[in-house]
Amino acid sequence: MRGLLSVEAAGAASSSASASVLNGAVDWWRDVNESPLWQDRIFHALAVLYGIVSAVALVQLIRIECRVPEYGWTTQKVFHFLNFLVNGVRSAVFVLRRNVQLVEPEIIQHVLLDMPGLAFFTTYALLVLFWAEIYYQARAMSTDGLRPTFYWINSVVYAIQVINLSFN
Repeated sequence: MRGLLSVEAAGAASSSASASVLNGAVDWWRDVNESPLWQDRIFHALAVLYGIVSAVALVQLIRIECRVPEYGWTTQKVFHFLNFLVNGVRSAVFVLRRNVQLVEPEIIQHVLLDMPGLAFFTTYALLVLFWAEIYYQARAMSTDGLRPTFYWINSVVYAIQVINLSFN
């Protein structure tokens, strides 16, 4: 019986310590969430990271263009260009976050904040198209329907977004 009581007391002490740690984590998060200095640091760090990804995508685009300029705008080049564009815009939005929140009318704020996400969707839908084209070509199948499907899906997604913004 005495052993059972000591196990229960140890469990109660352990849960009390866990609650104290969790409460400390909640307090820490509240401090960070309410601090403009911490918010600015986090958003600037994110801006730097998105800027690096954007720069790498631009370097890749330039390297590919210098290596094979005769092919024009291939799927791979468009993918790197869209990555450059998406991550560059996100980086700028994070740097100018406070200014974006002051833009009037409010619909412009929504467009500025939503466009990188839509372009991100298009970028990775393009990646799916790229792999689908490779798969179809490896199987000696026609790729004629892939690009129109890509355009149709993107048109539907952008139309839904426009409709959504017009009702806000």
